[in-house]
Amino acid sequence: MKPFISVLFFFLLFATYAQDQKAVGWINEHAITIEDANPDTNLKLFHTNIPQKFAAAKIFGFGEATHQGKEFFDIKAKFFKYLVTTQDVKVFIMEDSYTSEAGINEWISGGKGDAATIANNFSIGFWYCKEVVDLLEWMRNYNLTKSSEEQIRFYGMDIQDVKNSNQEIRDLVEKYAVPVSEELLVVVDSCVAKEVKYAAKTDWATIQIPKLNEVERILLDFRAGVTNEAIEEFNAAIRALNYLIQYTYYVQNHYSQDRDLKMFENVKWILENKSKNGKAFIRSHNEHINNKQFGNYSGRNIYNLGRHLKEYFKNDYYSVGFDFGTGTLAGYFSDSDEKPSWKKVELKEPFANTYAKTLFETKDDIYFIDMFSALGGDASDFFKKKTKQLVAGGGGFNPNKNHLYQKKFSAMYDGLIFVKNIRLPTNDLIGE
Repeated sequence: MKPFISVLFFFLLFATYAQDQKAVGWINEHAITIEDANPDTNLKLFHTNIPQKFAAAKIFGFGEATHQGKEFFDIKAKFFKYLVTTQDVKVFIMEDSYTSEAGINEWISGGKGDAATIANNFSIGFWYCKEVVDLLEWMRNYNLTKSSEEQIRFYGMDIQDVKNSNQEIRDLVEKYAVPVSEELLVVVDSCVAKEVKYAAKTDWATIQIPKLNEVERILLDFRAGVTNEAIEEFNAAIRALNYLIQYTYYVQNHYSQDRDLKMFENVKWILENKSKNGKAFIRSHNEHINNKQFGNYSGRNIYNLGRHLKEYFKNDYYSVGFDFGTGTLAGYFSDSDEKPSWKKVELKEPFANTYAKTLFETKDDIYFIDMFSALGGDASDFFKKKTKQLVAGGGGFNPNKNHLYQKKFSAMYDGLIFVKNIRLPTNDLIGE
């Protein structure tokens, strides 16, 4: 029996190797080379060979395998600029909160602030880096030559931060003498102050959301009688309240899939109310933008953002995932008894039995794969099989933990960008 098992194992190993080499050959011949990761250079080869489904899409979700990849950030900036100039995409949606919008939109529209301080508007520290600020500065320079109707606008889809939302609502109520009782305003205050405790069970949303809905009803009723000049103020306050309602829901239902459901609702609202042509660019993590997150660990048929977008918008949504082979990562962890802190980690070669291990063998340093094309060629079996991918989220990469997860790229992405080597973004997160 043992010789038979050995022969079978050798056969399977050989078959897998042959399958991987067929994929490498197909990629070398058919993948679209991305010339470099410079955000200010053009996508000449991509434009010449643009995939049909990409060209026909309206909503573009661009991910990242880790929140700390300079090349991921810069390549996404390159593609956003390309879509602005070639497909008239003017709505930029980011994995950040509503509270970041006002200051950033004021600045990119030519208002006060500067490149050194604009990142303070973000609620997520990973975006406090030169790569993101440089893109915002490009938006500002672009907008300075455009009418207000043609300018790029920034939107946050996330619900994890609602700071000062209560003050925005209180200011509106006071300014226009809206009949919202102090008792209800105190509820608004308490919901903003409530912290998410991920291990705890609570009925907070069940109790508070009906009261927040009452505040919304009063604002909507009062808005019907205000002047045109005041409409936008009411709309902004009502939107802030809606994000607060979503955050309150998340306090009670704090699976990441619940967060994604609310991000989908926000993206859908932004597209329907703020995008004149139904087009948008979404910047987030691979786990949020992919078409089919595996697993349903909440047990309630709630899925990730990208799956909701694909099911609702169909082929109008085009998701682009990222993977990489080697480079400098960062993680928040401690060695032995020391206090946890951010540390650099060097990944000198791709992990075995991962997509990256094979994708790293190709000729180009950076390239784009259209999955529809790949599934019609010799790379089909490679992308259809479940294989591991390195995934690092909010805590970064910790070499003492498992960051390898089974994925199936054929089901997850419409397009894939592979980068052989990544670096850390330009920021002081880890003392650079």
